[in-house]
Amino acid sequence: MRTSHVYHAVDSHTEGMPTRVITGGVGMLPGTTMAERRTWFLEHRDDLRQLLMFEPRGHASMSGAILQPPTRADADWGVLYIEVSGCLPMCGHGTIGVATVLVETGMVDVVEPVTTIRLDTPAGLVVAEVAVQDGRAEHVTITNVPSFADRLDASVEVPGYGAVAYDLAFGGNFYAIVELEALGIEWREDRSNRDELLGAGLAIMEAINATDEPVHPERDDIRGVHHVSLQAPGSTAQHSRHAMAIHPGWFDRSPCGTGTSARMAQLHARGALPLDTEFINDSYIGSRFHGMLIAETEVAGRPAVVPTIRGRAWITGTAQYFLDPTDPFPRGFLL
Repeated sequence: MRTSHVYHAVDSHTEGMPTRVITGGVGMLPGTTMAERRTWFLEHRDDLRQLLMFEPRGHASMSGAILQPPTRADADWGVLYIEVSGCLPMCGHGTIGVATVLVETGMVDVVEPVTTIRLDTPAGLVVAEVAVQDGRAEHVTITNVPSFADRLDASVEVPGYGAVAYDLAFGGNFYAIVELEALGIEWREDRSNRDELLGAGLAIMEAINATDEPVHPERDDIRGVHHVSLQAPGSTAQHSRHAMAIHPGWFDRSPCGTGTSARMAQLHARGALPLDTEFINDSYIGSRFHGMLIAETEVAGRPAVVPTIRGRAWITGTAQYFLDPTDPFPRGFLL
């Protein structure tokens, strides 16, 4: 067996969506903040993301996280989120997966009934409260970064669809929120028209980025919309279901933690979701997150909210990933 690198991983899934947690082999990335480390990684080590996320080690919908020493004194671990589309500032399902892995592998001091883990992410500090019973993570509640509605009742011209109405909200990433009925596309329980939904989502995000790319008001390194939440008919401020289309061409299997945060921020801005009120969000495959807004705040002077999301994750295996010097696909590939 020949290898020039060995990467240690604990694989998990959060309500159906994978998180490959890289626990060793990377070393400490340069940077005084996790945001700086994210920028450095994208500029200098994106080959590692591709190796771990793309085929043949991953797949076209793969997602993961690289553990790092924290850059701030009030955090337990630093996290860099990786997936086929790039490096996210924040990932809700990934955070739930990371917290579950940290508890069940003993990489943090485990306290029952609740183990609190403070995570240093590129988007800011995220707190995960892990409900623990007999050493096992039963579920995880994360307190996410402040979330806000960026624009309401916006419209964009989309080839093949005409003027498409949408709201845009931030929950750690930017999300365009679109009513599926307004596009004239059916919601089918058997997902037989998933290609039609995905095509619409990709077309909408491309149009928004081309005409009015969103930029975080305090962080110019957080920009662009790469997620479109296609709301199923009958979705309400109490219980929603959606298909989350993601660049460059796949659906989130989980209900999407940052997407749930953005959806709650949108609903709150519309006066439909008060604080301390449970919100249920279902994914395209029917898995579920429970959300709640616990406080109002501000981001760059604009109204914002502090969301929490509760979900479950399961460890699916451990692995060591190698890179043979003769491997013809050192960056992997996607079909």
